[in-house]
Amino acid sequence: MSTRLRFNNARQVFEAFPAVLGEISIVPADETSVEFARKLLAAERGFDAVAYVACLLARREAVWWGCQCVRALADNKSNDALLAAEAWVREPEESTRRAALKLGAVGNMRVATTWLALAAGHSGGSVAPVDSPPVGASPDASAVNVKVAILVAAVKKPLPDQPDWIGACVEAGIRFAEGGEVKVLAPATRKLR
Repeated sequence: MSTRLRFNNARQVFEAFPAVLGEISIVPADETSVEFARKLLAAERGFDAVAYVACLLARREAVWWGCQCVRALADNKSNDALLAAEAWVREPEESTRRAALKLGAVGNMRVATTWLALAAGHSGGSVAPVDSPPVGASPDASAVNVKVAILVAAVKKPLPDQPDWIGACVEAGIRFAEGGEVKVLAPATRKLR
């Protein structure tokens, strides 16, 4: 099976993204990067697991994972910002990155797809206007934006369902990191007691 893992073990992920992962209270031991993601899920640390997987995947893969999660969480609805992020994943050129950045910069920050457009826009190159001196995005900007996109979409679900949906997104990210499909499988419907 092919792999999309950027890091062999969890400690490497934390070393590469200390600002993003600094709030995770579970400290990685000697486990692999995927084992740690599963450890976070088992400990019911779904928000932490989303942040971690967003850092674990390379920028392009993280944006694609975020797009698939937001689509699943929003019942496959899309808008221009989501389509721009997906276009950049399919064709990671400067023109598609700039188009996503532009939509993200003017988008509603309460909408998950705005954050996905920003994730694509902050994937490399300058984030300054075209006629300005270049300004690079921070190395963790894409991961942060993907994390926010998924969490903004997840909190739109009914409160009792949110942990299961977050878990489904993290499981999809783990499968994708290991070389599998990124399809987000809807959690089983809870029955009221």
